[in-house]
Amino acid sequence: MGYKIAIGGDHAGFTYKNLIKEQLATGGHEVTDFGPGSDASVDYPDHVHPLAKSVAKNEADFGILICGSGNGVAMTANKYQEIRAALCWKAELAKLAREHNNANVLCIPARFVSEQEAADMVRVFLETAFEGGRHQNRVDKIPVC
Repeated sequence: MGYKIAIGGDHAGFTYKNLIKEQLATGGHEVTDFGPGSDASVDYPDHVHPLAKSVAKNEADFGILICGSGNGVAMTANKYQEIRAALCWKAELAKLAREHNNANVLCIPARFVSEQEAADMVRVFLETAFEGGRHQNRVDKIPVC
């Protein structure tokens, strides 16, 4: 069964975004692209806010954000109470973000990982379930309001 995936980022993540969209479509996932539409310079919050709202409203099961460092998109997405955006640079971190933190948005630093590493993170992130248990109590303490 495929997921509904929201994807977006900035100009530095544009190339990886397109590669990941292909990977997701091949895997049977429904993808909504929140931009950008090219590698021309953009302000990442213009693309992150609509994506985060989509995930927060359960219009998408997961989000994937890609920018140069991954930091800007993660910081912006994490402004939403319902979002748990994880900045990852290897598959093991993506796995732990799902298992222990119930992350619902994967943030990828395109300038610091290879295309294969990005693809592996996406695959592992989507294949990994939240463990719950002792981790649920911790996740419940994340929102401040």
